[in-house]
Amino acid sequence: MELTQSYTEKNGTDAVRALRIRKLGKGLPFMINDPELPSNQCYLEYPDGKIILVTLVQHARDFKRLRVLSDNEIHQIRVKYNLPVFHA
Repeated sequence: MELTQSYTEKNGTDAVRALRIRKLGKGLPFMINDPELPSNQCYLEYPDGKIILVTLVQHARDFKRLRVLSDNEIHQIRVKYNLPVFHA
């Protein structure tokens, strides 16, 4: 059972990494959910390397930009989630 679960988790992780590359490659932002953030907040990573903290605006079904992360914060997020810098 543990082997199957590990295999499934790896497949899921690989699928998310592939989705990230596809989205960024098309010039679209990639959503990074962090369990340490409130449930209505997430990060949006952009192809230029910028990462923005956003909150979901329920009635508009859109995001409101809270702030752009500093270079140090971006580095910490990349390390935390093992996200290499995107290169088009």
